[in-house]
Amino acid sequence: MTLDSLYQKIQSQQRLTPEEGLFVLKNAELLDLGGLANEIRFRKNPEPRVTFVIDTNPNYTNICNIDCIFCAFYRHPGEKGEYTYTVDQMLENFKRAAAQGVTTILLQGGVNPAIPFEYYIEMVQRTVKELPAVTPHFYSTSEIIGMSQVSGFTIPQVLQKLWNTGQRSIPGGGAEILSDRVKKKISHLKGTSADWLNVMREAHKIGFKSTATMMYGHLETDEDIVEHLESIRQLQDEHHGFTAFVPWSFKPGNTPLEKIIPHYATPTRYLQMLAFSRIYLDNFAHIQASWFS
Repeated sequence: MTLDSLYQKIQSQQRLTPEEGLFVLKNAELLDLGGLANEIRFRKNPEPRVTFVIDTNPNYTNICNIDCIFCAFYRHPGEKGEYTYTVDQMLENFKRAAAQGVTTILLQGGVNPAIPFEYYIEMVQRTVKELPAVTPHFYSTSEIIGMSQVSGFTIPQVLQKLWNTGQRSIPGGGAEILSDRVKKKISHLKGTSADWLNVMREAHKIGFKSTATMMYGHLETDEDIVEHLESIRQLQDEHHGFTAFVPWSFKPGNTPLEKIIPHYATPTRYLQMLAFSRIYLDNFAHIQASWFS
């Protein structure tokens, strides 16, 4: 196995195996990765332009029972700074954003078992009815699993009810890194990689489109990154429900994990993640920049 032979394989549009991908990730120069990724980018999207959406990322609650050690956002019930907003309050927020040109709302929150399932349904119903020009890009897989636990509905039933209410798009949050070795260390209450993949699989079966995300720059290795990308590539082969892949870097400030990982991932590492994911994810149309990175 050599870089030259793998570069030729990439340029001839052949899929890299996980072993080949790992070799490229560990050994390729950034400029070589960038050049190959740029070729693929123009092959998939020939026009010399990039696209964007005007969106906003509000949170309806910061109360959460998962306690991920990479998170500075969550609070426990009764803790100083905790909040849960009503649907009315959130709709006011959405309308202010829409008045400024927002066309997509990425809505997420903590996993708060005190919130009834009807709250989530009403949020979608009212957004679709009162803001028909806005796309509700609502609820991560963790929140959907929480809805299932609170309501007693299965994951497919929860998703079908959201679909019937008018939701068509789901954010890719909650994946972090699809390596159970790492998940046990940074988010042991959040479930397994298979849990995230299962929610996405069931959503895609119904017809939802979603993004896929990856958080890097913490306890993961290159092997974990390839495992993550291989998992979402295999799922994309099944239903082609992912619209884009979004890598984002861990932000250590005010997190428990900061004691172990006090530094940010470098800009060079971000460029490497963008380029390598464009090469490896041959069945994804788009690689998306994250405003968290």
